[in-house]
Amino acid sequence: MAVVATSQKAAAVNPLKSSQPLGAALAFLGVAEAMPLFHGSQGCTSFALVLFVRHFKETIPLQTTAMDEVATILGGADHLEEALLNLKNRTKPKLIGVCTTALVETRGEDFAGDIALIRKKRAEELAGTDVLLVHTPDFEGAIEEGYSKAVTALVDGLVQPASGTDPNKVAIIPGWHHTVADIDLLRDTVESFGLEPVIVPDISGSLDGTVPGRWIPTTYGGTPVEAIRELGSAAHCIAIGRHVRKAAERLSAIGGVPFTVFDTLGSLDAADRFVALLARLSGRPVPAKLRRGRSRLQDAMLDGHFHFGGKRVAVAAEPDHLYQLATFFTGMGAEVVTAVTTTGHSEILETVPAAAVTVGDLDDFETQAGEAGCDLLVTHSHGRQASERLGVPLMRVGFPIFDRLGSQHRRTILYDGVRDQIIEAANIFQAHQRVHTPESLDPFRDRGETHDGHTQIAHH
Repeated sequence: MAVVATSQKAAAVNPLKSSQPLGAALAFLGVAEAMPLFHGSQGCTSFALVLFVRHFKETIPLQTTAMDEVATILGGADHLEEALLNLKNRTKPKLIGVCTTALVETRGEDFAGDIALIRKKRAEELAGTDVLLVHTPDFEGAIEEGYSKAVTALVDGLVQPASGTDPNKVAIIPGWHHTVADIDLLRDTVESFGLEPVIVPDISGSLDGTVPGRWIPTTYGGTPVEAIRELGSAAHCIAIGRHVRKAAERLSAIGGVPFTVFDTLGSLDAADRFVALLARLSGRPVPAKLRRGRSRLQDAMLDGHFHFGGKRVAVAAEPDHLYQLATFFTGMGAEVVTAVTTTGHSEILETVPAAAVTVGDLDDFETQAGEAGCDLLVTHSHGRQASERLGVPLMRVGFPIFDRLGSQHRRTILYDGVRDQIIEAANIFQAHQRVHTPESLDPFRDRGETHDGHTQIAHH
């Protein structure tokens, strides 16, 4: 069990985490014809928008209530009402997801009451558009918690009790850290059993790099609002990651849908349990394609474990992603000697296969990795400076990755994804092997003589 400790520095140096509103916006971007709306200043939205665009290399629909100095002091209800009406008239979204920021949360406004009054007063103008509120102050939490709150809001605000159950419908709630390719792989795997997956949220349709033939001001892919309303008829719900467990619990409470939570799908054992669950739900045998994929993963594990054995790895990521990555590397024979995360609220941190987990920033990550003598750094693109200074290779994961192309098309889960990740990491290890010199191979290099002439071995 890992010991979880929080860095006591007075300020963050090279921050590791992204904000809660950004995580909530990411969830809303996985809903068709949706528009995330940041309730705060223009700067809050601009910063998140830049990160999204640099990571996905796509046009991102993201709007702001543009609070100014007067509204910050007197209250932002008027700005919120104006923004909702403008978005409805100009973009006609099916869903507007209101994400609060630190600016308005610090003031302590009654956002839920404001939205209820606006919807009552402007019922005719807002007809046909759902408005959901998520409390996501920047001053606490991180992207994982914002995403979790938004997915829970989608379930709470849209799902309706169903009169019956569709035995073939399976609700899938992916984590924030799953890529477009991961979600496509999830869909293909579920469909291979003859089941109908409803993935909420589904960024594989909205952030997969497709170019529509005309300008669309909202998200142009993702899960339709109507499909989310009907989730109560699903035969089962599968949540992937502890941070989306609450959404699965709410779906169970509203629609009576039984659920299963997987902490990770980034290992052979976890993939086996996922496939076994699908076989049980469908009553069908495991397709030959998946059996062959499992065999290919086993071969990759056999080929790759020589490169992982004895390697010392440093990982910095959000809690659930940290757990997935740490279990992957330790499962292949490496040792996670440095583990840094963004927030200490997740229970999964205690189960991370490392001696200790630090809630801190990339400065803590660099310091600890340097002291531990790591062979590989694993974090997002902001870890590149630490990689250069330490002379240790960097494996880019998570968000944001802005100095490499194709991050959304990398698979990291189930048989094919774990195999791909083994190959990627093993190739990095091979490309950065430590070159031994005759001096380093000399078995007597650490020997010396004591004052009485006896030989002793110096321990480093």
